[in-house]
Amino acid sequence: MDKQEFSKYERARIIGARGLQISMDAPLLTDMSEEELEGANYDPLRIAERELDTGVLPISVNKPMPQKREEDLGKIKVEDSKVSDAEKIRVEKEEEKNIAESGEMMELTGSEEEVEKIEAPVKTPEDIE
Repeated sequence: MDKQEFSKYERARIIGARGLQISMDAPLLTDMSEEELEGANYDPLRIAERELDTGVLPISVNKPMPQKREEDLGKIKVEDSKVSDAEKIRVEKEEEKNIAESGEMMELTGSEEEVEKIEAPVKTPEDIE
């Protein structure tokens, strides 16, 4: 069986799950001497990492790939029209002109009229009571 490559996130998840099992007195899958266990300080995560690195953990990760569909490929439309730069500039200028005209119609631009000030009535202490 080929040794499967895991991402760092998959490794962390696998080592964490196996470390939890080992801490709950699950049997070790590798033969480790007493000296090796002392070197790892009996740390379940280090033991689990060694089990993963030696390839004795019976685990695999299913990584499904998206499926290609012919109908999806047919929807992609490649634009074949070759518009010159001069034509693009002309269209942009027309759009800018239309935007400026619509702004003037809505009185957003070019308006020199003063905004009327609305004076709020001042309340005196007698009005409040």
